[in-house]
Amino acid sequence: MFRTLFDRDTWQEIFGSIQKNRLRTIVTVIGVLWGIFIYITLSGASKGLDNGFERQFEQVAINSLFVWAQSTSLPYDGFRTGRRMQLKLDDQAYLMQRVPQLQYVAPRISRGAFGGQAANVGRGTKSGNYTIYGDFPILVKIAAKDIYEGGRFINQADIDNQRKVCVIGERTQKELFEKSEEPVGAFIEIDNMYFQVIGVHRFTGNGGFENDSDVYIPFTTFRKAYNTGDKVDWFAMAAYDNADVVLAEKNIKAALKVKHRVHPDDERAFGSFNLGEIFNKVKGFSSGMNLLSLVVGIATILAGVIGIGNILLISVRERTKELGIRRALGATPSEVRAQIIIESVFLTLIAGVMGIVLGSFVLATINYLTVDSTSLPYTNPTVPIKFILGALALMVGLGTLIGLIPAQRAVSIKPIDALREE
Repeated sequence: MFRTLFDRDTWQEIFGSIQKNRLRTIVTVIGVLWGIFIYITLSGASKGLDNGFERQFEQVAINSLFVWAQSTSLPYDGFRTGRRMQLKLDDQAYLMQRVPQLQYVAPRISRGAFGGQAANVGRGTKSGNYTIYGDFPILVKIAAKDIYEGGRFINQADIDNQRKVCVIGERTQKELFEKSEEPVGAFIEIDNMYFQVIGVHRFTGNGGFENDSDVYIPFTTFRKAYNTGDKVDWFAMAAYDNADVVLAEKNIKAALKVKHRVHPDDERAFGSFNLGEIFNKVKGFSSGMNLLSLVVGIATILAGVIGIGNILLISVRERTKELGIRRALGATPSEVRAQIIIESVFLTLIAGVMGIVLGSFVLATINYLTVDSTSLPYTNPTVPIKFILGALALMVGLGTLIGLIPAQRAVSIKPIDALREE
């Protein structure tokens, strides 16, 4: 086999055969090329979607969800329909005890979010209306904050001492500070109260509702400044990585209904947004795309390889006299068989490489067009090299198997019968 592979006469005969059946060979090779092209393109496209979604939410815990209070839709335990619910600070510990899937729970409160009245923030002669959030340090475990060098986010000492400190957004910095001014350590005025800036957060567009002008202060300071008591606007939560986030959401709502005396069937009392569920759906869609690309690609490749086997059968039939002469001159059956198999593998491999190159070009073009896109959750469509090598190995295997059929046909030709062929 190896001696035949490196024999110059073998390759001359292979190229001669291809030259004689040029159109037929090209059409058949395109079938294999198209199969590997579909596989590369679809797999890369699904990976790009996967990467884009991960980039979009890279600073938010994958299994995160958010829960807030609304109004009841069913009467229960002496309460009328339409009762306005209110989350409380002690709900945090209650949920951590009752819902085993939860890893982190961060109470949040705001002024100016969701259409509410924003706070007036100023510094010297400059001022504007900005959204203020009261938060705990645990928030960064659920939604990380990218703080510029030299600054920090709220810590536990800020909470315990009710410090008047704040983290401002990069747009807030631009609007209240001069370019040459260092914001960290400076003071700004929030609703006639002075706060010291301890950090500036970089806006990342991580899929949340926050923006580049938000101001964060300690939850305890917010509660004291605006006299909100133990009220909580909503909870940001994160389940464990291996937890079922859909089940966690159901358990959270069920626990809150018990604590706040809400009818078990009331679906309107508490609202929620399950980012983990959406992420899992996108991952499922991406996995489905990968499976589809694999099935379609293999089916198309197989069809193309069968086509190569067919043209080799025709080629063997047309070369009956030639093969008979070779046998009569001393060519062994293994040499004849090796030549046909090599031709089959060669055509399959050439088609595969061309399909990979073409698919890579398409993915590179898509990547070029989407590399700077922030609104589209799509980036870096690639296919792991091990998958490409696996596809090539599959093609070589199929090419070898399908080549055995015409090879056996060639070996079965008797020299005396071939010499009589006209």
